Amino acid sequence: MKITPYTNLPDHCFWKRSVTSVNPSEFDPIVSVPFQITQQDKVATAGSCFAQHIARYLRNSGFHFLITEQAHPIISHENAFIYNYGTFTARYGNLYTTRQLLQLFKRAYGNFTPRDNKWIGKKGQLIDPFRPQIQPNGFASLAEFEADRQQHLAAVRTAFETLDVFVFTLGLTECWEAIADDAVFPLCPGVAGGEFDAKKYRLHNFTVSEVVADMLDFIDLIRSVNEKAKIILTVSPVPLIATASASQHVLTATTYSKSVLRVACEEIAGQRNQVAYFPSYEIITGNYARGAYFASNCRSVLENGVAHVMRIFLKHFANVELSTETTDNPGMPIKNTEYLHLKQMEKLIEVNCDEEAIR
Repeated sequence: MKITPYTNLPDHCFWKRSVTSVNPSEFDPIVSVPFQITQQDKVATAGSCFAQHIARYLRNSGFHFLITEQAHPIISHENAFIYNYGTFTARYGNLYTTRQLLQLFKRAYGNFTPRDNKWIGKKGQLIDPFRPQIQPNGFASLAEFEADRQQHLAAVRTAFETLDVFVFTLGLTECWEAIADDAVFPLCPGVAGGEFDAKKYRLHNFTVSEVVADMLDFIDLIRSVNEKAKIILTVSPVPLIATASASQHVLTATTYSKSVLRVACEEIAGQRNQVAYFPSYEIITGNYARGAYFASNCRSVLENGVAHVMRIFLKHFANVELSTETTDNPGMPIKNTEYLHLKQMEKLIEVNCDEEAIR
């Protein structure tokens, strides 16, 4: 028999053995992970809209989902959700890019003070440029605005200094930044506050090297205040809702963005210890699923897709086995106790995803 470098490789190295012949609900692309999460570990999350699902499953599976910015006890659960409490560890809204994450750290520790301090909304209310939809009706007064920002940045510092594991979902490469100081915003000025001025703002589309450099800087900074911090990186499978690059089709722009982020994650994980990449992107978009994890708009991820992702996540990082009942047939709706609640919250979820404001 001819012997080649492929002869004795394990099944996961071969498409036919690990993809073609595997039941979709049993598909598992993870070979190994560098560390485990215990129920005592404080797990913080941030990133794109997809990161919200990770937070929800951790909380509902008995893990310590770290929340450092709590709603007032008299606020109802529904209103707390609308005002973005508990969506992520702190009330920072969507951090779509690594540059946003890096600048958040620097702002929290007083090392970066953007010139765009506040925006004015359509009704005269104050809008935080870095959390434009965190307060659905904006802030009524400067005193309220400044007090909330101070509280928020204190909560961010507490999160960074006390977390054990930080899960960050990279979402986009396109961003809008201030020409004066390179401050990056989650939304284009004018979409949800402020006014767009081509003399003040510009589109920037990050490269692999920029994403890698920003994330490595962030990892070094967080470990300067919390040396035990472990990092899990994921790439959101959700396509761009729109591209600001008029010469690009939104599909090719999405392919570029996700490709950059995926390559960047690989480089980052290879350059720092205790950093893992989790393939949520591959699980949702992989050929094996035949598109069954996307809704009819070809963009929104169905709950059974999220269930598959989190089943694999908990299996490898936490040694927790979830039932495959919800993913035996990728085309069927989820059959768990949260389904009805999630259906009721579909309209509210738009509030928690800044990108939905782009129409």
